[in-house]
Amino acid sequence: MTIRTSPRFERNYRKLSSRIKEQAKKKERIFRKDAFDTRLKTHKLLGYKQDTWAFSINYSYRIKFTFLRNKEVLFLDIGSHDIYK
Repeated sequence: MTIRTSPRFERNYRKLSSRIKEQAKKKERIFRKDAFDTRLKTHKLLGYKQDTWAFSINYSYRIKFTFLRNKEVLFLDIGSHDIYK
């Protein structure tokens, strides 16, 4: 699986603590093997974001993403529940 990142994702990732970044890297490795692994709690977003998904890094942090074509994924944002707004 190929993962691309948006400028927003990159900007918000740089602001995270090193502890959260390390947790995100571990979850990304799981995601690359199986985007729907139960440890990720992957879920589809509702409403106007209906083509968007998210998975959990930990209790407070999420990665919002969308599926592209040919086994490509675009990470849109990373952060707390505020990324859903």
